[in-house]
Amino acid sequence: MKTAYPESAPDASSLPVVDAIVVGASAGGVEALLKIFAPLARGYRLPIITVLHVPDERRSQLAEVFTTRLSIPVKEADDKESLVPGTMYFASPGYHLSIEADQTFSFSQEERVFHSRPSIDILFDSAADVYGPRLAGVLLTGANNDGAQGLARVKQCGGFTVVQDPKTAQARTMPEAALALHTPDYLLPLHDIGLLLVELERIAC
Repeated sequence: MKTAYPESAPDASSLPVVDAIVVGASAGGVEALLKIFAPLARGYRLPIITVLHVPDERRSQLAEVFTTRLSIPVKEADDKESLVPGTMYFASPGYHLSIEADQTFSFSQEERVFHSRPSIDILFDSAADVYGPRLAGVLLTGANNDGAQGLARVKQCGGFTVVQDPKTAQARTMPEAALALHTPDYLLPLHDIGLLLVELERIAC
């Protein structure tokens, strides 16, 4: 496990070629996501699918908030919608979000996972099945264990895994739960996760 990001960009030979990135966060997640996505320039070409735990009794405004702050297209995922490269998707509140074999989204209202719907585990599990070794999974700050098993599943399927260093997380529970299950490829503070996402896109595209 690499616990410190190099001062220069990582050696391309040490990073995989990926087709998609999945990200999970909970408590403290809005600020964390804004930090890791800030370095992404207009024209970024990988799809990014994100689950952020939000109350499901009201409409989410995540897409609107992030659209005003980021340079890449941002939208809330729609049921049966096909993934488009270079787009950032947020899961809708109140529905689990899965990726199907044909790279379309699927909504469900199964039981909550760690009191959460949408569930990070469900997104990560489905994405791992679809993309296998060409998937990157990123787990950030959070106050429950959702995402830990899903990230381990990404790793089991040959994917690339990144965990926010718990020492830098607003809520340590989620990254610590991930570290208890597997050793990620990178354990990093937020700024360096953003730089890594940039490098993954450069290698892939």
